[in-house]
Amino acid sequence: MIQDHHPLIEWTEAGLFCRAGGFHIDPHRPVELAVLTHAHSDHARRGSRKYFSTTSGAGLVRVRLGKSIDLTTLRYGESISFGDVRVSLHPAGHILGSAQVRVECGGEVWVASGDYKRDADPSCEPFEVVACDTFITEATFGTPKYAWKKTVQHGHDIWNWWQANAQKGHNSVLFGYSLGKTQRILAELAAHADRPILLHDSMIELTQCYREQGRTLAPTSRLSDTLLEGDLILAPPSALRDDLLARLGTFKTAFASGWMQGQREGAPYRGGQGYDHGFVMSDHADWADLNRTIDETTARRVFVLHRSQGALVRHLRKRGIDAHSYEALRPENFSRLPGQNLELFS
Repeated sequence: MIQDHHPLIEWTEAGLFCRAGGFHIDPHRPVELAVLTHAHSDHARRGSRKYFSTTSGAGLVRVRLGKSIDLTTLRYGESISFGDVRVSLHPAGHILGSAQVRVECGGEVWVASGDYKRDADPSCEPFEVVACDTFITEATFGTPKYAWKKTVQHGHDIWNWWQANAQKGHNSVLFGYSLGKTQRILAELAAHADRPILLHDSMIELTQCYREQGRTLAPTSRLSDTLLEGDLILAPPSALRDDLLARLGTFKTAFASGWMQGQREGAPYRGGQGYDHGFVMSDHADWADLNRTIDETTARRVFVLHRSQGALVRHLRKRGIDAHSYEALRPENFSRLPGQNLELFS
């Protein structure tokens, strides 16, 4: 008689856990074995005994977690065994080295997507569809109002904004996250920039990791106290709360993020801050691409991993897809789901 019914990948207080393999995926707290989807701080945290990541993302992981961590790297598609469980990492298209985690055991295949996007991005490896029985998907932009324009030329648009400001004697401050967004902006501008783009200190080492992986980026220099004139400065959103802006003379601001969709220029954004301009540039799938990806995996069951997962779960169910919140991955909830061959995961 089966005493415990655990999904192949379950939800615990430390995050996603494969009990059969004894490893966590992007754990929230220190664990024995951590398989990382990418190096963003909400996915890669300090303190675990041993880490696994993609080869191309390893430099970023070490910058974030420390040079001396115990890190094993895997090429995309290369598999490793944890007991009876086979694990491989596949491109997620989110940032350099980002991965989906494919987990196979007892003839069942699960995929934990991590963060992903389907739009073209010259700074990282493109997304790869991985067929599976069960798909655990992110849903950062999991409502119908988020729809990225697929014809946007981000480099061209940023370049034009920069040059228009420069002609008026303004510096241009473009805010974006230090890892991923910064390097995508630099890759998009590589064909346009004819002078170095100035980087906030938090971006320097991370950007070098991209160059070491052969990514073509626009020329850069470190932001310093020297006089600026018509320059483009990249800085993280947190720079709005330090003394950076006092050193920039006359300037215009912009923010590059999917959250800028529908944002009015000059309107307050998160924390009461306002920007002169917004570039809708996301490193996550929009509503259409979330649905497209779920369809293409051919998964029989889908779990949605995000605090605002409700809209996507409801939509998938209306489409006849067996969809659930990540909370259903808790063993006590999973065991009550209908139609599951629980013996595979006992």
